[in-house]
Formats: sequence, structure tokens, C-alpha cells
Amino acid sequence: MKTYYTLILLGMFIFSPLAYSTTGIAFIHGTGNQTDATSDYWTREFVDSVRQGISTPANFQVINCDFDQYMWDEAAAGCLSSQLHSFIQAKNIDNLLLLTHSNGGNVVRWILSNPTWDSRYIDIINATSRVIALAPSSGGTPLADAVNQGSVFETTLGWILGYGSDAVKQQQVGWMSYYNDTWLNGTQSRPSLGKPFEVVVGSDVDSAIWDGDSYCAGYQYQVALETTQNWLDDCSDGFLECSSQSAAGTVWFTDKQKTAGKEPLSHQQSRRACFNLDSLIRNHI
Repeated sequence: MKTYYTLILLGMFIFSPLAYSTTGIAFIHGTGNQTDATSDYWTREFVDSVRQGISTPANFQVINCDFDQYMWDEAAAGCLSSQLHSFIQAKNIDNLLLLTHSNGGNVVRWILSNPTWDSRYIDIINATSRVIALAPSSGGTPLADAVNQGSVFETTLGWILGYGSDAVKQQQVGWMSYYNDTWLNGTQSRPSLGKPFEVVVGSDVDSAIWDGDSYCAGYQYQVALETTQNWLDDCSDGFLECSSQSAAGTVWFTDKQKTAGKEPLSHQQSRRACFNLDSLIRNHI
């Protein structure tokens, strides 16, 4: 009889609301000073599709910060931690999913790697369950080196790089190598981030004018990224080489392994609802 009542009490606990966590998702943009990242960076279509993957889709936050600054700057990591901390407290989030793109992955890694830097960091770290990093610039990019040398890339990629901002300086290959060896965790021979850091790698750019897939997320961006790809490894999304994207965490998948029609994801397309990327993330979370 005692066993019987014990099982009943256990069952009541299992199905009690107290046994469930409160899940939330934050969309964290890349380089740039965003004031309306929903419309200008991700698109409402992408955000609304992805957030349906959590039990309470209303528990989402689209981050708007100045990621033209160094990752540790108050306008970057400070702004991100402030918005995440407020989100966690307002919604009682204890199962936080972070969806990042490009340089946003570096700002997130800064927070995860330096828990004592800011009093808000530890609450964010404790609440975070995992990070999904879309085309993260974990190893930097040769294009950032080129921009800071005042080359043609300054005009070709100004729409995404920001013309030699501090964030672009930070993403130079040698600079990121230094940060990865010292301040940031998650790369080879460094401590773990303590949270899963799952990476989606973009491996190519399609810009054929007759191919309808080249128009997803804006044909003009595909043309620009196809051009800059000539200065990168064969495996790249037009902005980042695959080796940079996969330098931290673990690779969840490389675009063609899972995308509709085995289409590649350019750096522009990996933050948009292209080739079922949004549904892949939605189903994954």
C-alpha cells in the first residue's frame, strides 16, 4: 500500500506544472547597429516560423544592439546581457534557447566564456540550455582583414561589414585566433562553453540569374557574395570560410545535408527562411 501511494505522489509531481521548465528563444543578430532586427535582419516570416518550435511561441525576444562594437563592449555584450536578463526575469525563463547569426555567435561566446565579467552573465548562463549558431564567424574572415586594409571589399561588402567598425577589426583572422586562444572558450584545445553550441555551416553561393533559388533573401546579395567568394576557400558562404564557421562548438549540419533541394546557404540566406532552414530549426528545438 505504501508503494502504491508513493507512485501516486510521484505521478502527481511528474505531471505537476512545477515539473516543467519555461522555455524562451532569443534571436541574436550579427554585425551591425540594429534597431528593428525583426524586419531588417531576420524578417518577420523567419522569426514567426522558428518560434513556433517552442511550447509558448510568445516567449521570444528579438535582440537589438550595437554589434559594430567589440564583443565585450557595453553596447554589444552589455546590451545583449541587459535584454536577455530582462527577458528571463519578465517571462521566468529557465530554458533559454539562443539563436545567433555570424558575429552574434562571438558576442554570445564572450558571455558564456566570461561568467564573472558582468553580474548579469551568470543568470543568463544558468538559464541557457543551448545555442544554435548560424554561420558563426568563430575563426574570423579574410574579408575583415581586407576591409581594414582599405581594399575593394569596403564597397563590395559594406552592407554587411560596416566599413571597418571595431566589430570588423575584431573579426580579422589573426585577431580572432588571439581571442580564441585567450578570452573565448569552445574552440579546439580550449575549455568547453558549458552549453551546446550547435553550428549550421553555409558552404557555397548560387547567383545564376536563371535559377530562382538565387533570389531568396535578395539576388543582389548573392551576386556580391559570389564575388567575394573568389578570395575565400572553395567551401564558404561568400563571407566566411567553412573552417571559420566550424571553429567553435560542434557542427549540427552543413547546408546541403538538410536543406530543401540540397541548396547551399549563402551568408545572407542563413538568416532567412530559405530552403526550409526555418522549419529545420523549428523542428530541432
